[in-house]
Amino acid sequence: MIDAVATDSSSTESNDKPRRTRRTRMTGAERRAQLLEIGRTLFAAKGFEGTSVEEIAAKAGVSKPVVYEHFGGKEGLYAVVVDREMRRLLDMVTSSLTAGHPRELCEQAAFALLDYIEECTDGFRILVRDSPIPQSTGSFASLISDIATQVEDILGREFKSRGFDPKLAPLYAQALVGMVALTGQWWLDVRRPKKAEVAAHLVNLAWHGLDGLEAKPHLIGRRKS
Repeated sequence: MIDAVATDSSSTESNDKPRRTRRTRMTGAERRAQLLEIGRTLFAAKGFEGTSVEEIAAKAGVSKPVVYEHFGGKEGLYAVVVDREMRRLLDMVTSSLTAGHPRELCEQAAFALLDYIEECTDGFRILVRDSPIPQSTGSFASLISDIATQVEDILGREFKSRGFDPKLAPLYAQALVGMVALTGQWWLDVRRPKKAEVAAHLVNLAWHGLDGLEAKPHLIGRRKS
């Protein structure tokens, strides 16, 4: 009887031991997507120099060679992250320019950038940092230039209808887009006032500045060259 009880007790203890759960193996595409998301988060928080392959691998639960296998190293991963964010922001701005009235187009462009900052904060933090990789696919400055190119045609048509030199449209496009981009960098951390109010003030400055534009502006100071 005693032996029977002992046997039953042993059997119960065996059944109480936690069973090992099988880890689901990721596909190559799933692993790549996971590493990109982890890299994006770490690069945004710590920058390129402050992030290590060891940390990326540890967060993903893999060994360092897996990171090298997918991206060839930290530089390759960073370049892909930057390229994806640049394309995402450019697509958001380009697709937003649908209005017919120039002032509303300014509003749409401002909202597109502020939307991106709000929805893709980590991505924007990465883009506004100077890229430490010479062979990187681009920089924030080149991205702003790409966006300004989208605005050039709009300004060119507006300048022509007002009797201004349309050849100056690229200069004004860079100035307007740069103004929105720098304000966006400031708003990234303060988040005040609200997004719609920021967009309204940006357009207020841009539109009324264009509205009172001189065909041939002149300097009032002593320096003329």
